[in-house]
Amino acid sequence: MSCQQQWDNSGLQVGERTQEINAVLLTTDVTEAVVREAVAHGCNLILSHHPLIFRPLRHLTFATPQERCVALALAHGIAIYSSHTALDSVPGGISGRMARMLGLSDCRILAPESDNTGLGIVGSLPESLMTDALVSRVREIFKVPCVRFVPIDRPIRRLALCGGSGAEFLENAVSSGADAYLTADVKYHDFQAAEGRIALLDIDHWASEQHARDIFRELLEPHVPTRIACSDCSPVRVACDSVADTKDIR
Repeated sequence: MSCQQQWDNSGLQVGERTQEINAVLLTTDVTEAVVREAVAHGCNLILSHHPLIFRPLRHLTFATPQERCVALALAHGIAIYSSHTALDSVPGGISGRMARMLGLSDCRILAPESDNTGLGIVGSLPESLMTDALVSRVREIFKVPCVRFVPIDRPIRRLALCGGSGAEFLENAVSSGADAYLTADVKYHDFQAAEGRIALLDIDHWASEQHARDIFRELLEPHVPTRIACSDCSPVRVACDSVADTKDIR
């Protein structure tokens, strides 16, 4: 796949390229529950964002969830195809959809790789917001119970973002003139590096990329029946006010 990053393993993971597709199950991650759901609903293709096979499998002994997923899919004639950074890198992909959800205008690619591909987006919010208001809007739009963030003491109008793990593009966000940067999987020292320079917002990785399923559905529904996997959710649980008060990110 020409748009994927060199380190990635996008594309067909399991199955034959010539297989005729009857129905497609759309998911962010491929798990055993997702494969069983595909079996139950007669879907012979699972289309995921994250690759099931990222590093080479050395054996097929049912010892790991990945091995069991591969074996179950093969046993039931289910193909698995993953988009990952190929979808991350195109304008209408993951970051582009995030920008649309937030109503950004005057958008451009944050970390360009060619004339029309690259990772992340930077654009203008419909109105200037202080950090707390932006955090509230992000929580509402992406339906996350919490957002980790470093604030900035000025109105935010230009917002940079990158779906998935995008902390490596923090300096791109700063140099782009953005007032804030939204991504996932931010480390402590990244927050330190942002302090006083740019607001930095960190949401759940799965929540930032779950809308890949909607992109898939829009592309495929005119051609083949699709359904979004009910079992697809973030593995992360968040304790809010107490240990007992936990919430799924779904």
